[in-house]
Amino acid sequence: MNRRHFLALSSALVSRQILADPPRLKIAQIGTAHAHAGGKMTSLRQLSDLWDVVGIVEPDAAKAGVTRESSIYRGLELLDETALLKRQDVSALAVETKIEDACATALRCIQAGKHVHLDKPGALNHAEFKTMRHEAEKSGLTVQMGYMLRYNPAFELLFKAVREGWLGEITEIDAAMGKLADAKTREQIGSLPGGGFFELACHTVDAVITLLGKPQAVQAFSTPTGSDGVQDNQMAVLSYAKATAVIRCNHADPFGGPRRRFNVTGTRGTFEIIPLESGKVTLSLTTAQGGYKKGTQTLMLDVPKDRYIGEFMDLAKVVRGEKKLAWDAAHDIIVHETVMRAAGLH
Repeated sequence: MNRRHFLALSSALVSRQILADPPRLKIAQIGTAHAHAGGKMTSLRQLSDLWDVVGIVEPDAAKAGVTRESSIYRGLELLDETALLKRQDVSALAVETKIEDACATALRCIQAGKHVHLDKPGALNHAEFKTMRHEAEKSGLTVQMGYMLRYNPAFELLFKAVREGWLGEITEIDAAMGKLADAKTREQIGSLPGGGFFELACHTVDAVITLLGKPQAVQAFSTPTGSDGVQDNQMAVLSYAKATAVIRCNHADPFGGPRRRFNVTGTRGTFEIIPLESGKVTLSLTTAQGGYKKGTQTLMLDVPKDRYIGEFMDLAKVVRGEKKLAWDAAHDIIVHETVMRAAGLH
């Protein structure tokens, strides 16, 4: 092989490798106070073929030292937010601050030209959240809300089933997301307007809105179990033209985890997910649909051990311009408004 042929072949191989392995995207995390912060960082660091984590910002100086020593964040550079936002090589930022700081932080990221992963529920104030989401859309930037059920295989199949009409017209949804809250959790949800529903049941509200859109009416109920005023036992009824969705959030349930559920009933079938993130589905159909038989069948779908992996795999595709996020600003604004109404805040 002469030199010309060798160089041509080498160039072709390099080009092919570049196409096969696009460069990693740079990302950083702002804040470690959110309940999902550690899990999100763990997922990002596991996806080292997609994401290059350049460091973290911890606005709380008292927590910075603790964060440095944490195994989750060990080895990462502690960054200054102002300097980070000026970096042109950073494509996206994960916002994992306290809820009261989350929306303002996300807006600063957007104004700096960054895509954002914003953990749920996103903001205490709806007008602030709406402004932030519109600003991102106007700037051509993506805000991926941290609703983990979106990427759960059981929910992905459910969305497909409803989209393709397997279940006919949806008439009811029954959902529950509870747990037995310890003293620290009770303190946390007690400090939030909207209580436990606002902080936890927002995941199920996002799924309901994905399936049925904006409700015509929302009724909120709160029946606290203790004398401390904490809203730990709540329910919301979302009303549609031909359907109702009932969502419970009980932080006084000793078997809350196993009882978490999302059940959808339609005129031609039902789709039951119990427990919520298990991948166990009971599918009942009046006629064969999508490769599934008529009648009732139990499916055990393979669920990743890391519940957040799917989020950041999808976000990488979005940031690279390979696809658009399936949930747009209009959807997120409806979800946030509905969460606040369902938690008794409007």
